[in-house]
Amino acid sequence: MIQLGVNIDHIATIRQARKTFEPDPVTAASLAVLGGADIITVHLREDQRHIQDRDVRLLRETIFTKLNLEMSTAPEIVDIALKTKPEQVTLVPEKRQEITTEGGLDVVSQKKTIMDAVKRFKDAGILVSLFIDPEENQIAASKDAGAQFVELHTGNYATAKDTTTRDKMIEKLQTGAKAAQKLGLQVNAGHGLTYQNVGLLVESLDVGELHIGHSIVSRAVFVGIQQAVSEMKELIFKHNLQKHIQG
Repeated sequence: MIQLGVNIDHIATIRQARKTFEPDPVTAASLAVLGGADIITVHLREDQRHIQDRDVRLLRETIFTKLNLEMSTAPEIVDIALKTKPEQVTLVPEKRQEITTEGGLDVVSQKKTIMDAVKRFKDAGILVSLFIDPEENQIAASKDAGAQFVELHTGNYATAKDTTTRDKMIEKLQTGAKAAQKLGLQVNAGHGLTYQNVGLLVESLDVGELHIGHSIVSRAVFVGIQQAVSEMKELIFKHNLQKHIQG
């Protein structure tokens, strides 16, 4: 069964727009879990522009589902993660000027730095995932770096403007997933997934976790986060079932 990781960063984005105390992403996480979230995902950026280290600490103390901390390899963020001890960290690229994460981590060019961070996390009993583009060299480098998981970047699939491009992106993701699984890596996926495009991805790709944030938070503005998560969970279940019936 595919697990749903709900990214609650954008709840914190709303809070930080006024530098106040609401809406509280920790409360949002609890409601997301009630809606069926299997994993809570947050990205603790170096500039802490939305999620704060206080949020990560409180999430660790209050939620009982898997906590997945997206992060760079910046020493101060690594130290916070080691102190907080989420079940899983996902290493991602990070640029201060970007609105959201743009593309996958370049593991090939940063292998030594990533390998050192991965070792520290694994020694602390924390699972490590690397957010990468579905490229064979990045997948192989992820295995060499010691990661147990890769999260394939689905942004190019999500932004495809026509079915031909979309189908090519699906094929690329499928090839990447098979290459990673052949190396013994568990495959997750995320970025840009919505209620409209998640179904085809679920039916086409063999993954363990899907990490979705913006679309769920956008839907939550109208129906509440518990209902928004429940609707996404139902979609994933329905299309996963359809895949198994067809297969």
